[in-house]
Amino acid sequence: VSVKGVMPTSSGCAVFLGNKVKTFVIYVDQGIGEAIQHAVDNVQADRPMTHDLMLTILDGLGAEVERIVINHVDGGTFFARLILSMENELGHKIIELDARPSDSIVMALGSTKPIYVAQTVIDSVDDMTEILAKILEQGSWIYDVPTRANHSWATMDRARTYAGCDDVAFYASF
Repeated sequence: VSVKGVMPTSSGCAVFLGNKVKTFVIYVDQGIGEAIQHAVDNVQADRPMTHDLMLTILDGLGAEVERIVINHVDGGTFFARLILSMENELGHKIIELDARPSDSIVMALGSTKPIYVAQTVIDSVDDMTEILAKILEQGSWIYDVPTRANHSWATMDRARTYAGCDDVAFYASF
């Protein structure tokens, strides 16, 4: 899958992930949402951020991110596996770590590695493709987002995207 967009909300950020068939949303803290957007836009901070530091440490140890897999969702909480690859004098080693999807996404984007989602997760999440399309039809919204009361988008309640937010900004990268 790819990151289709990052939308700040009143309680953090909505990260739209998807492929040609389905788009879904995970909710993250504002800081990690900004980190994901910076990684999508390939924005480099003046000083290394936490995820940059983690990638530098991996590189120094001769390891790299191979891929991430969002492998489970339970009650709206997503789980992921961060797959690392390492080669040294002892041979090739694959390491699989439990990780937050948000951190994993930033690391995958920062190292240009793939983001995968288990079919069981895809099957269990709501499809937000139409909602994202409606958002994009409105154009890039920067502090000019109509409130939920102005819309007939009852499904936005499921997305929690407009839960009382009058000042939501939307960033999309394609």
